[in-house]
Amino acid sequence: MIEVRNLSKSFDNAKVLNNINMVFDKGKTNLIIGQSGSGKTVLLKSIVGLHDIDEGEVIFDGIVFNHLNFKEKKEMRKEIGMLFQGGALFDSSTVEENVMFPLDMFTEMSFDERRERANECLKRVNIINANQLYPAEISGGMKKRVAIARAIALNPKYLFCDEPNSGLDPKTALVIDNLIKEITIEYNMTTIVNTHDMNSVMEIGDNIIFISNGSIWWEGTKEEIFDTDNNELNDFIFASKLSQKIKDLKNQR
Repeated sequence: MIEVRNLSKSFDNAKVLNNINMVFDKGKTNLIIGQSGSGKTVLLKSIVGLHDIDEGEVIFDGIVFNHLNFKEKKEMRKEIGMLFQGGALFDSSTVEENVMFPLDMFTEMSFDERRERANECLKRVNIINANQLYPAEISGGMKKRVAIARAIALNPKYLFCDEPNSGLDPKTALVIDNLIKEITIEYNMTTIVNTHDMNSVMEIGDNIIFISNGSIWWEGTKEEIFDTDNNELNDFIFASKLSQKIKDLKNQR
């Protein structure tokens, strides 16, 4: 479980996050939704320590993460898997080398052990016979699956995904959604996903938090989201569904 208490973050005296309080449960896909500029990416980076917060606490299973020193945070990061927007694979490294990277950084496993673990993770995300290919040689959907394999290489307790479906067609996006959901349950992880994709919300959203202008405006389940009287959330849902329809029409051409 991850708990965020009274978290605030500013840049150049402009407040981006204002008194955020939320709980993310283990074994569930917790979704943060909101339009571009709402603060959801800053929130994700603040939770994992990529941004220092101005106020508040970020608590990982009872440990106040933002109170740890550099060495303690580095140790904790072994338990955190990250799926960055676009995948963020190393272009000059093979698929196998990309998945081995966190094992190279954080473990004392032998080369053969690291390669075996990388292959286990690649098989888990249905990447077969692509170990020696480079990112430029595989599809966008495969890149995302390789990035997921890298994120779970250390068998993390926590998984963070920033816009995992960015740039993908609806069919491939559904594959990635289902994979994230399956792995969350299988590994019993605390998973947090930033997204503006309403298909993802309805497919895998166990707990959904809507952020607008740096504050939480709504929280609930996918079963409750369409019954809300929150005007900002309803506008976001309408805009997201309209945007998806336009994308679908373009893909059909």
